[in-house]
Amino acid sequence: MNLNQLLMHWHSIIFTTLCAVTLIQVFYYLFFFVRLNFYNKVARAVLHPQAVSVIICARDEAANLAKNLIGSLVQDYTATHEIIVVDDNSFDDSKYLLEEFKKTYPQLNVVELKQEAKLINGKKYPLSIGIRTAKHDIVLLTDADCVPATEHWINDMMATYDDDTEIILGYGAYHKKKGILNKLVRWETFHTALQYFTYALAGIPYMGVGRNLSYKKTIFYRHNGFSAHNNIPSGDDDLFINMAATKTNTKININKATFTLSEPVSTWAKWMKQKKRHYTTSKYYKPLHKFLLGTYSLSHFLFYPLLALSVIFFNWQLSLAVFGIRFITQAFIFYPAMKKLNEKDLYPFFLFFDIWMFFYYLIFAVALIKKPKPVWN
Repeated sequence: MNLNQLLMHWHSIIFTTLCAVTLIQVFYYLFFFVRLNFYNKVARAVLHPQAVSVIICARDEAANLAKNLIGSLVQDYTATHEIIVVDDNSFDDSKYLLEEFKKTYPQLNVVELKQEAKLINGKKYPLSIGIRTAKHDIVLLTDADCVPATEHWINDMMATYDDDTEIILGYGAYHKKKGILNKLVRWETFHTALQYFTYALAGIPYMGVGRNLSYKKTIFYRHNGFSAHNNIPSGDDDLFINMAATKTNTKININKATFTLSEPVSTWAKWMKQKKRHYTTSKYYKPLHKFLLGTYSLSHFLFYPLLALSVIFFNWQLSLAVFGIRFITQAFIFYPAMKKLNEKDLYPFFLFFDIWMFFYYLIFAVALIKKPKPVWN
């Protein structure tokens, strides 16, 4: 078939491409994403709870610390533990607030940084100091704007460890509020978690989120901390996990008692800034991870334009049948997954969110080629 013949059959080519893209999407749903639906980790009795150091890095976060730190300090955990707050060159009242907290909670350990690290931008330096300061081999990370969903956060996260485990991936959710922006933020958070949780279950862990993440200091030192990507301001969570996580040393925890909750951004501009900062790090992932994530995103991005063109120029019945196959697959996957991650209220709108992702990819594609800005707060 020559070029002229191909051009004469362009409508058939569009539909064929739609079918190929849909097949790719359905593969991801049925090979990766469905794993979360059937994941039911049986809780095990912990005879000897492990000591742990909770680490929170904060820069000018007095308001958030006043509101959220108490959630970490009053955890119901009988084993030895400490709460480390690394006060990273704050100019607000963080120092005095932490001093008051320390009078009541002796497990609080404050590390005050008074100088910026040369040539190391972002959160990696204060976090490295916090890890080196930690008295215990297991560290549990969260942020100053996060609060544990329950007083069992530490206990249930630590219960996931066994002799082979070095990394635990948790879920960092956002508070539910009114408005479309809140729902979009939570949808994107769910959609990202659905990927990194199920990739980990498939033996291909590629990222975690610093709002709720635990690992052992031994693995941190074995990989020389963040030295491989100290020049990149962000990525203290996903780039480190991308480098250090393996099929055998990584587990997930989706017990609702282990969730952390964060205050979502209140404006579109802040959300776009936040997401662009994340996507500037994904280009440094391992080649396999970039291929898998890129193939999924590209097929997702192409689906709706191809569907529209096929409906208009090819055969609307066949085109809608292809759409129906993907829609039913999504409906089957999303409801149990959203229920497990406590995002069930998003389910009635998942088709709207799925269409929104076309525009989402357009908006944030430029972040993949931009150089990260040297800030973390």
